[in-house]
Amino acid sequence: MLPREEYIEQAYFFKAMGERLPRNQPLQELLLQLKEEALATTNLPMALDYLLAELKHTGQIHSAMAKLEHYFTPFQTYLVKAAEDDRGRFDMRVAVEVLRFEAQYKADQASVQGLFVYQFEVISRNRLRYDHGLLAMSGDPIYDADWKQFIRSTRLQIGIVDLADLIYVRSAEYQKRRHREQPPADELPEEVQESRELPVLFGEKEGRIALANRRKEPLFFFAALQRQLGYPIVPRPQPIDNTPDLLPQLMRRMERLEVRLKLIEEENKGGIDITRFYEGKAIPPPEE
Repeated sequence: MLPREEYIEQAYFFKAMGERLPRNQPLQELLLQLKEEALATTNLPMALDYLLAELKHTGQIHSAMAKLEHYFTPFQTYLVKAAEDDRGRFDMRVAVEVLRFEAQYKADQASVQGLFVYQFEVISRNRLRYDHGLLAMSGDPIYDADWKQFIRSTRLQIGIVDLADLIYVRSAEYQKRRHREQPPADELPEEVQESRELPVLFGEKEGRIALANRRKEPLFFFAALQRQLGYPIVPRPQPIDNTPDLLPQLMRRMERLEVRLKLIEEENKGGIDITRFYEGKAIPPPEE
């Protein structure tokens, strides 16, 4: 894990990118400006310098992020790579907003459970590939060996087993119910005995919420965790505001309407004097 000031600077970097990308500013100039704005006592200016060099050579920045694994996580690299893919529909504005929330959450002492659900919902909501996304999630340094094993097993089971079931069986609520309701271990099948040895990764509250959302829409499960336990909310794609472009167009249309109304008024009064349109030019002689 990086120091807290690094995540704060990363959050500012992604926030500034999200605010300035709609201005159609070249990405090279944007990275150069943010490099000067970043706190010099952190490693972000050096990382941005490397991203800028890679951008000039290849036109992309995800390849540079992949080489900086000690600073950018594989999940961050995966989101930027998906946003830079011309064949995909994942927008860069959404990607930097998601990364800003993640960096800010880590700066505020993120819980492992909350970060897992947040990253999983990002993949689900934006219709990214679970195979590559979960593999990138497992490379985050916030996860220990037990969590990495759980994420890799989820990668193989997702689509076959509901996420609520996967979380429920690894929760303290499930272990409590098994201890109260199940027979002794020597009377259980061998497969069940092996499952009892898996480490608990989620608390009782997560287990109860998962149990209540079994066989339901996964988005309902995410929303319940956010309401009840304060898990981070995944940013939604915001529509582009076209108001600044519409106002000049409306003004030009109003001007054309005013000219037409004046011509109609002159015609009603006795005809249109077309000689004023020849101002500064020679009036052509009438045809014989």
